Amino acid sequence: RNRYNVLGAIDAISHDLVTVCNTTYINALSVCELLENIAQKHLKDRIPITIVLDNARYQHCNYVIDKEKSLGIELLFLPSYSPNLNIIERLWKWTKKDCLNCKYYGKVTEFTEAINGSLMKTKNKENKNELNKQLALNSQVYNNAIYNRV
Repeated sequence: RNRYNVLGAIDAISHDLVTVCNTTYINALSVCELLENIAQKHLKDRIPITIVLDNARYQHCNYVIDKEKSLGIELLFLPSYSPNLNIIERLWKWTKKDCLNCKYYGKVTEFTEAINGSLMKTKNKENKNELNKQLALNSQVYNNAIYNRV
């Protein structure tokens, strides 16, 4: 069985994407590589960086925490079972819709090229409106939710 993993971070405002791809597994080393890529790209701006993460075990290990501190990046862990609060999940949904829905790839290389091509579209101006809608910071909060009782 072939694998293709993409670990990514997206700027909530500019929608700039930073990714780490591999064909093995996502682990603490992958997370640290992503943190290094983000630091290399954004720390020169001298603004605080906060990365929103789910609660995967490999993101909580001491190796990642040490890397976070050494790079001056803050990690913010979401509550369990709340992926809707992380905008990168919306990008993954858009990517799946763009390159996976109703499509068959006979070769792994075609599959990985389709995913990479879809992720590259985040930089195209033609896709900005669609992506801006998909990645909008408009999560519903409980105070504004309407509850229907049966």
